[in-house]
Amino acid sequence: MPSSDPQRLPPFEERRRANVSRSAVRHLRRLAVGVIGLTVLAIGVAMIVLPGPATVVIPLGLGILAVEFAWARRMLERLKNGANHVLGRG
Repeated sequence: MPSSDPQRLPPFEERRRANVSRSAVRHLRRLAVGVIGLTVLAIGVAMIVLPGPATVVIPLGLGILAVEFAWARRMLERLKNGANHVLGRG
């Protein structure tokens, strides 16, 4: 049963396109977070031997990555626990 509006898609097609759009946005966000986070993390690792605040930049890079990736969340948690242990708070 075609609709009177030729531009209007059937409900199934609209939902499918919306799902594809959401999926594409999700993948693009994940890619952007990954690229930005890995870049910040790499800069922090380079600051271990170069002058700069590596102890600030590395957790910042892991924090950015932890927004989208579970492995980064776990690594950041281990880093926090290690810092608390060294500082005598844990």
